[in-house]
Amino acid sequence: MSTKITILKRPRDAEDELTQRKFFKKTARGRVVKVLRERYLRSSLPCGIVSCPLCASFESTHPIPSCLPATGVHYTIPDTNIFLTHPDLLLSDKWTAPLIVLQTVLEEVRHRSLVIWNRLKTFTDTPNDDKPVYVFYNELHSETAIARKNGESSNDRSDRAIRNATKWYSSHTNGKVVLLSQDRANRELAEKAGIEAYSLKSYLSSPLTPSSKRPELLDLLSSQDDEDETMGVEQTARQTARKSLYPEHLPVSQLQAGVKGGLLHQGIFNQSSWNYQEGSVKAPGFDQPILIQGREHMNRAVDGDVVGIEVFPESQWTSEAEEVLEEVDGANGVFAGAGSDSEGGSEDEADEQPLLDRKKSKNTSGPSTRQPTGRVLGIIKRNWRPFVAHIDSASVMNKESTSLGVQMVLVVPTSRTLPRMKLRTRQAPSLIGQKILVSFDTWGSSSRYPTGHLLRPLGNIGGKDAEQESLLLEFDIPYRPFGSAIMDCLPPEGDSWVVAADKGNDMWKGREDLRELNVCSIDPPACQDIDDALHARPLTNGNVECGVHIADVSHFVHPATPMDREAASRGTTVYLVDKRIDMLPSLLGTNLCSLRPNVERLAFSVFWEMNPETADIVSVRFTKSVIRSKAAFTYEEAQLRKDDPSKQDDLTKSIRTLNSIAIMLRQKRMDKGALNLASPEVKIHMQSSESTEPVEVEQKALRETNSLVEEFMLLANVTVAQKIEEVFPATAVLRRHLPPPPTNFAKLQDLLLKLKGFPLDVSSSGALAASLDKCVDDSEPAFNTLVRIMATRCMLSAEYFCSGSVGKDTFGHYGLASEIYTHFTSPIRRYADVLVHRQLSAAIAHTPLHASLHSKSHMERVLGEVNRRHRSAQMAGRASVEFYVGLALKARGERQKASEVAEGVVEEAFVTRAFRNGLGVFVSSLGLEGLVTFKREVSFDADNYFVTLPDGKGKEVKISVFDKVKVRIEVVADKNTQRGKVKMMLVEPVDSAKQDL
Repeated sequence: MSTKITILKRPRDAEDELTQRKFFKKTARGRVVKVLRERYLRSSLPCGIVSCPLCASFESTHPIPSCLPATGVHYTIPDTNIFLTHPDLLLSDKWTAPLIVLQTVLEEVRHRSLVIWNRLKTFTDTPNDDKPVYVFYNELHSETAIARKNGESSNDRSDRAIRNATKWYSSHTNGKVVLLSQDRANRELAEKAGIEAYSLKSYLSSPLTPSSKRPELLDLLSSQDDEDETMGVEQTARQTARKSLYPEHLPVSQLQAGVKGGLLHQGIFNQSSWNYQEGSVKAPGFDQPILIQGREHMNRAVDGDVVGIEVFPESQWTSEAEEVLEEVDGANGVFAGAGSDSEGGSEDEADEQPLLDRKKSKNTSGPSTRQPTGRVLGIIKRNWRPFVAHIDSASVMNKESTSLGVQMVLVVPTSRTLPRMKLRTRQAPSLIGQKILVSFDTWGSSSRYPTGHLLRPLGNIGGKDAEQESLLLEFDIPYRPFGSAIMDCLPPEGDSWVVAADKGNDMWKGREDLRELNVCSIDPPACQDIDDALHARPLTNGNVECGVHIADVSHFVHPATPMDREAASRGTTVYLVDKRIDMLPSLLGTNLCSLRPNVERLAFSVFWEMNPETADIVSVRFTKSVIRSKAAFTYEEAQLRKDDPSKQDDLTKSIRTLNSIAIMLRQKRMDKGALNLASPEVKIHMQSSESTEPVEVEQKALRETNSLVEEFMLLANVTVAQKIEEVFPATAVLRRHLPPPPTNFAKLQDLLLKLKGFPLDVSSSGALAASLDKCVDDSEPAFNTLVRIMATRCMLSAEYFCSGSVGKDTFGHYGLASEIYTHFTSPIRRYADVLVHRQLSAAIAHTPLHASLHSKSHMERVLGEVNRRHRSAQMAGRASVEFYVGLALKARGERQKASEVAEGVVEEAFVTRAFRNGLGVFVSSLGLEGLVTFKREVSFDADNYFVTLPDGKGKEVKISVFDKVKVRIEVVADKNTQRGKVKMMLVEPVDSAKQDL
């Protein structure tokens, strides 16, 4: 049998420029070296069209299968700028024309926007029969690769490469091939070469796009592009002449030079949720945030933007406005509305100036409360991402359902920290009453509002599915189903997976058999993802052995696999009231990794030998293990079992031993200065176990067994942190809680001293803990809890970090009074714990550490994302509780209405803040914070934190912070979120409704 061998010769020297790339680079030591990179061109790269006769001979050897349909379609090839400016459009489910993504485009996108490149790469790597996409490596194909000409710019060379590949496709296939480009010059050159080229708008308006999809696809166009193509010369001149409402932004290079020279400061802009005309920036060198007041000084900064700011001289510093200020409705003459771009300078200026003057007139606080004040000079990095909103129906001029004309409407975001936005849409009538997902495009200095474009509708306002999805989108929670590549990482046995019976199996390597230990888990009711279990038993020497056993997730989730990357991207499991967004597929999270009772499971165990009288630790050891939990208790069940004197079995004795040790461990922490802080936690009751309709809400009950579990989890985390930092001092995954600046407590200190006579010492965590213990009002037991909640708000957030990235003196956890800390005990629901498990496994020589966990830069990048996801998950969880508390209160109000209870839902509340036009209150029984606003201004003493109200009997009533009042609670549609919002009105000591306040 003869075999035909084809030898491809290297190109001649004349063609070296096509196959070689030469450049010089400077090394870290300052040496200049010449780098020569070669590329090997070949003609055996398939085009990606199914059953293409020209590519059939080598298609089977190519790793990317062909997926482009052969007939009945046309093919689109977008250039780089299309992907950079319109990723939402091209990656939308509504775009169904086959896409060819060129290698040139992929590489350019990667260099210019890593965020968009990641989206594009995920999109191209995920097969989708309804949306065919193919990556063609034109830079490696002998017929499409080109060399850069002398004097040709990099951008011009890329455009030529894209045109050349498009022309090759046109000659290679009988189907129509279309080049998409927003660059007019590029389109003209393409047309001269015989290539059919379109701008996005002209393509979407052409017969190539089905008429039924045009309105939705055109709405996905960036508003800037829409304006550029439709704006006439006269209109352009008119806009150029329009008076600016905001100062022009300084270039980024100038801002960075100013920051480097110390003239300017850089930080993240935080929009106030109380006052839409106020924000702040935390910048290095300042103990307090820098206050930014007035929209002119905020200068189009959006919450989360990295900004460059100028700080005013100290004589111009001011204080936060003691006023609740919400943006007026767009329909009140501020927004010109439908189909009109008119937002003339005079109209906007007239609306703006009273707001600024009003703000200045309100700040009359003394010098002691002033803080650094400044203004935004420019944006270093935008934080523009898709957000949830709804259309202000008053801004829609033509509400006929058959109207498909372009209308300019006003969009109200769900978040109060985002500005309202102008939006061009052809679907305005059908979008009224719906939640929508939108994205910012631009915000010019002459425009009162930013402009943006519609991404997609989410569903009707108030619909449970739409509200849940909007909540997840609002906090950027990944909730897509796990893809096939991730599911392929699961054990092939699925639910049938079991611990190997043969101890000679690799699964048992380095593991201890702990199946006979009296191990149990203690968790909240209905817990399915059981991370941890515990045991205690007496030793012959009089000491006790205590153990914490954690699900061995790292046995199933291996580094650098699709499942690992997905878990790192999600960062954490998100717990909502009626659902859970898992970090790992449920097969692992609620089954194979979950330490369910009477089932053998793999675990990572920590043992302590302890003195039962003092809880002093004698020795510690770590091991991989196999356990068989004897029971899964709820906190209440474990408490009842512990307290039942008739129970004398080994498992109950283990719980009692653990509890007695936990009490001593807690006291040791308190003696070291740990803080006993508080946060409002409530339990929401549903109609039934299958229902998602809430009927009642109450405070969560905390028992001794809650503290039992908490103390041993804390001990395990501290013990593991010490071990991994000892072995991996440069890359250990740790968690720290930095001491808050004393200025964070300034207002709380002033409140307590002036109103209650309690000094608050914040010199250390121990001093703060001692001060909080003394803040006791004998007449009001809940007062101490309130103060602890308010103190918690003054703290900084804890964060994950890499041990080699910060000084060792900053490792400590302020709240726990611990010198070192990490998270080890919840790997099913936290990715940081998975990393810690891998490091601990390597530290005890069980499993070699993956190379990525030796890289400090990699760890910093991963932990930065995990921190962000952790914060988002917390906020989403709180928003979900708030939403369901509103539904439960609405249900309670309806029941009372049916029972003819006139007063509605009335609860006691503490005043937490006083404003010129309202009171901030906290309803402790519901864990609910709210705002009582007054229609008109009342007498307000900012220095002494009280308001004075008429009681309707010719007298006045003074209400101070910390006072107890009664409020009536109603649930109304929130102006921003359109979800049920809790509205509170004062009932006692003054009925604000009766007094028309």
